[in-house]
Amino acid sequence: MAKQQVSKLPEVLQRGESDILSNWIKLQLSAVKHRGDLIKDSELRDQSGRFLALFRSGAQSGDINVHTGSAWSDTRDMLESLSRTRAKQGFTPAETASFVFSLKDALFDHLRQEMSNDPASLVQEITLASNLLDGFGLMTIEMFQKGREEVIIRQQQELMELSTPVVTLWDGVLALPLIGTLDSARTQVVMENLLQRIVETGASIAILDITGVPTVDTLVAQHLLKAVSAARLMGADCIISGIRPQIAQTIVHLGVDLGNVTTKATLAEAFKVALNRTNRKIVDADTQLGAMGA
Repeated sequence: MAKQQVSKLPEVLQRGESDILSNWIKLQLSAVKHRGDLIKDSELRDQSGRFLALFRSGAQSGDINVHTGSAWSDTRDMLESLSRTRAKQGFTPAETASFVFSLKDALFDHLRQEMSNDPASLVQEITLASNLLDGFGLMTIEMFQKGREEVIIRQQQELMELSTPVVTLWDGVLALPLIGTLDSARTQVVMENLLQRIVETGASIAILDITGVPTVDTLVAQHLLKAVSAARLMGADCIISGIRPQIAQTIVHLGVDLGNVTTKATLAEAFKVALNRTNRKIVDADTQLGAMGA
């Protein structure tokens, strides 16, 4: 473990923690990058106090390896939590990293006051403090990016679920209107949503409407067949609607075999087939009343 044997930074932090913290908070609250719309002043003060206390504790150990040193584990955990939270709150990477980097001014000012009579030691302590804070600052950016990626992935999953709604058209008849590109990840969501609704409703027919799917290639056709096969295993027959002329030509050109899957040009036509298969039909009210009157 790397050590800084003659550092005076720990005792400077110990004696001046209160003053450093006060100055640091003032600098943050008055900074151009301060996001008072995203974080309360009281929360910022609490975070600053906790980080400075952990920074002092780590410095006292003499360990300068902030990335893997055991003395800095609590500090890393605190920054990871802060970075992920700020990623969700809408902060930018620069705004998040400035939380750490802004401590430099407050700490350096205090070091200059404490060690003005010893320039050589002052340079040494400022260099050490700068290296430590630079390490933590870069760490917050990395943690922020990971947190942001998690947010984006979760949002993409939510959007996929929202873009694959399974609706009940009639008793025993479900419809799944697909909009946009159908890839492997989305196919998985489609199948899960469809199968879940089949189980919940006991539906015997499911209509997959691809009117909103811009293009159908071999891969998309395979994904559709997977969904059809999965539904059949659950006891529901599938109808694919939205087969436009250009899509029909593409399927023929690609030599894609949809097997014995029923296809229709529109959702309305597919719905008529579904009603017939369930021994139901729609009758015009006027026609029905006329027949009853006769």
